[in-house]
Amino acid sequence: MPAPPRLLVDGVADAALSPLDRGLAYGDGLFETIRFVDGRAPLWPRHMQRLRESCTRLRLPAPDETLLAREAAVVSDGMADAVVRITLTRGLGERGYAMPAAPQPTRIVAAFPAPVLMPESYRDGVHLRLCELRLAEQPLLAGIKHLNRLEQVLARAEWDDPSIADGLLLDGAGRVISSTMANLFAVIGGVLVTPSLDRCGVAGVARAEVLAAREVQVRELALDELLHASEWFLSSSVRGIVPVRSMAGTVYVPGPVTRVLQAHWRGLGFPMELS
Repeated sequence: MPAPPRLLVDGVADAALSPLDRGLAYGDGLFETIRFVDGRAPLWPRHMQRLRESCTRLRLPAPDETLLAREAAVVSDGMADAVVRITLTRGLGERGYAMPAAPQPTRIVAAFPAPVLMPESYRDGVHLRLCELRLAEQPLLAGIKHLNRLEQVLARAEWDDPSIADGLLLDGAGRVISSTMANLFAVIGGVLVTPSLDRCGVAGVARAEVLAAREVQVRELALDELLHASEWFLSSSVRGIVPVRSMAGTVYVPGPVTRVLQAHWRGLGFPMELS
């Protein structure tokens, strides 16, 4: 049995969440999933930037980032490689969708052991499948990491083959958006491309790091274009830069752009073994 997560609710160890919390009742809140290595979170500033911007869009009071950093350090203390999840909800409220006039957000900070990805996944890539589920468009929520992940839950339920690492998600018009748990980039005609996320999808912090490190074309991406890419990879703040090895019967080989960005990821301080 895996060890239970270390958990703080509003700074209290192992405290319970109220069943009246709006995060539980309505998915009314946000979360960040942050990789810590030897007590350090290289992408912490990007996570905090997204959290601030997301709070503004959801009309949530922004949390004290210094307090979050302290609590993240407490729950991850002694863990060489950890994933810290920070969840922020609108807190308690009366029944109904109306926002509380003076919300008192609930703050949950928990630490888990980082997932283990085999060296061959980074070296050779992973296998993907195309999901039947299509993402709904909601521009107001597009890009942010809100608590409602039912689309991803249902998409992930479409397969139980352990050889499939992830599923590709399209929107209702058939445009490529992401995988169930990562953003994606593809080299098409020598140009690095990533899907636009102005209608749906999550704008990950690893995606933001790639956009800052390389010249990238952000645009609508058709499935046929993606399947004919010379190389493509997934980006995730937890797993890093992971090449795609196969999709829909097509086999790919990790290319030079993928390798450069893997090296960039290691340079940030994240482990990534290729052998």
